[in-house]
Amino acid sequence: MSKLYIVPTPIGNLEDITLRAVRILKEADLILAEDTRTTSFLLKHLGIDKRMFAHHKFNEHSSVESLAARIEGGETVALVSDAGTPGISDPGFLMVRTCLEHGIEVETLPGATAFVPALLQSGFPVDRFCFEGFLPQKKGRNKRMGQLAEETRTMIFYESPFRVVRTLEQFIEVFGGDRPVSVSRELTKKFEQTVRGTLSDVVEYFREHEPKGEFVIVLAGRSVKSKVNGNTEDDE
Repeated sequence: MSKLYIVPTPIGNLEDITLRAVRILKEADLILAEDTRTTSFLLKHLGIDKRMFAHHKFNEHSSVESLAARIEGGETVALVSDAGTPGISDPGFLMVRTCLEHGIEVETLPGATAFVPALLQSGFPVDRFCFEGFLPQKKGRNKRMGQLAEETRTMIFYESPFRVVRTLEQFIEVFGGDRPVSVSRELTKKFEQTVRGTLSDVVEYFREHEPKGEFVIVLAGRSVKSKVNGNTEDDE
């Protein structure tokens, strides 16, 4: 039966792909790739020769209907991103929604995503957390950070090496320099690194050491303790 498969791909280490994902990529009639050059490298490593179609944020609005029609016509399609799980700060949502609107079955495979290992190795509470992904670069950025000022859950952000220092500086302005943070980069790769400490400590580290690679920032939530009339009480 034709359907859309959401297939996570490794975020760095090519061994981090499931046997099921390999089988689906082999069996699919078409692979939708965020960047066909990047996916070609993975497919070559896996010994897979398959038709691909570039599906990214610049063309997804114009292509989802025709792609859905191909699935309705009997093709099985696998959607991948450059790294990680499609739809998580990557294209994927529109394709899934369009298929569901057309009554097309969508099957999502479990697999790699950057924020899970970063969250788990932060040492912060993981029973509740909020994933923020990339903050708006300009419009709405300050407003969103202000909305998070009172957030008690562990918060997760993605950031590029070019903006990570500025983002940490802005976090100090909103959350305070003493707020604990864990910053991971190059997850699963040879130079994987996690820097932990207060926001003030960590931003100073990356001022002195040039940021390289993709970053996951895991920020501790506001303490559930608050001062009420001079006494410390749990927030409700």
